[in-house]
Amino acid sequence: MVVPAVPEGKYVDVGDGVTLHLHDVPAADGVPHRGTVLFIHGSGPGASGWSNFRGNYPALNAAGYRTLVPDMFGYGYSSKPTEGKYFMGDLAGQFVRMLDGLGVTEPVHLIGNSMGGAVCVRLALDHAPRVGKLILMAPGGLEERETYMNMLGIKTMLGNLGKGLSRESMRDTFGLQLFNPSLITDEIIEERFQIAETQPPGLLARLLVKNQEDELANITQETLCFWGVNDNFCPVSGGAKVAERVPNSRTVLISKCGHWVMVEYPKLFNETTLRFLNGELG
Repeated sequence: MVVPAVPEGKYVDVGDGVTLHLHDVPAADGVPHRGTVLFIHGSGPGASGWSNFRGNYPALNAAGYRTLVPDMFGYGYSSKPTEGKYFMGDLAGQFVRMLDGLGVTEPVHLIGNSMGGAVCVRLALDHAPRVGKLILMAPGGLEERETYMNMLGIKTMLGNLGKGLSRESMRDTFGLQLFNPSLITDEIIEERFQIAETQPPGLLARLLVKNQEDELANITQETLCFWGVNDNFCPVSGGAKVAERVPNSRTVLISKCGHWVMVEYPKLFNETTLRFLNGELG
């Protein structure tokens, strides 16, 4: 029997036959509650919330935050579509219903990377009263589709998917996620591979990601954006778009860093995020 590389949490029915899986972790014992943080992961074969953020959410728990780390529809242990198209607004609505199901009524802070960052933008725009502060890591949805299709990381990922699923092809793809590919460990590959085996064919093509750059000026939340200057999946020029267009924002560009800021520089990400959430960033 294969031991699951990704631990199982709880499930919430969000309607329309969809169940979302998540890890719901309270603040550490004896620490005053400072708020709730919702992490939203990116796409790609084998993605899950726990795999993306296992090096980050415990630091927030220790500082007094309840953390919600779900798997998006189509990923991890959540429901997976076998047909049809869906949009970022659909995913945003699912997360709102998940919060309702958990009894979370306070505005939640959002942390999202890549496609998860695009969903966070949608949540901030469509459900502003439910959102506190906004933290983005190289969010998608800021370019036309052709721009992303020409990025080395995405071209490699799609080419490897065409060859069939294997640990070796996944290592080739995820080696481009980081500036230092040696940080892609066997544990990361196994976490992603086991989940990828459960994903239906054509999943990546079912999410229609709208270019939201013209809506950035409508974001009212305080926003912090991280971007690695060596990103092979989302062009670093998106960082300038966030900095120029989101009214109350700060953008941090990180040298020698790829697409997974939270994996490559967890201490920098965790500490800067906490300073931002606690109103100490300046």
